[in-house]
Parts: sequence; structure tokens; C-alpha cells
Amino acid sequence: MFRILVPRSVAGWTIAVFGVMAVFFGVVGLISPGTVASGAGFDDLDGAGRTFATASSMASLNMGVYYLVATATEWRPFFMFTVPFRLLTFTVFTGLVVTDVAPGAFLGVAVWEAVGAVATGLGLWFDARRGPGGSQSS
Repeated sequence: MFRILVPRSVAGWTIAVFGVMAVFFGVVGLISPGTVASGAGFDDLDGAGRTFATASSMASLNMGVYYLVATATEWRPFFMFTVPFRLLTFTVFTGLVVTDVAPGAFLGVAVWEAVGAVATGLGLWFDARRGPGGSQSS
């Protein structure tokens, strides 16, 4: 019988939340690239911009699925791997805003990455303190 997979750890929950959000934004961007582009502060969505927004949305959808698979398998090395790379993403995206390459609204994407990285890092820390595997036995 089909059963709903529920994250088994605090870190797993942070990865699941990010995965669901990435899938959602990916689907929205594939259906309406202009919606995602304007939300990030890009007003002009010409042919190349529309292609970029669509490609970014497809990447978001794929990444969201990867995160959900990692959650379903409680793939802790993946959880740990995401923390420094999401902080790197925060740094790069913030740099794009500071150097006026990207609009100020794009800072929201950077902050989303930083908050996710910190949440997952704290979740990993909390799970490690709870014992082997990071999850409570039922």
C-alpha cells in the first residue's frame, strides 16, 4: 500500500520544506516565467530573459525533486553538503545585488538560501545531539 513519507529528522524537515518550495516555484516558473522573473525584480522579460527564466525554473523543479529524494532516503551526507553550498549561493547572489548586476529584489533569493542553510545546519546539529541517526525511535 502507498504510504506518505514523512521526514525522520529535523534536518530532513528543512530539506523537505526547501524541496517542496523549489518544486512549487519551478512549476510556477514553467507555467508563467514572467511571474517568477517579476518576483525576483526583473521587469523586462524579452526572448532571452524568458528563456533564462524558464531554464531556471526547470533547474528549480529538478533541484526540488533531488531534495525530496534526499529527504525520503534520509541521505544525511547530502543534507550536510547543502549547507556550505547554499551559503555560497547566498554570497554569490548577494554579490550580484551589491554590484548592481541583479535588482535589489533578487536579495530575497539570497536570503532564502542563507535561511535554508542555517536551518539545515541547526537541524543537523540538533539531530546529532539526539543520538544515532539523528532521529527519535518510535
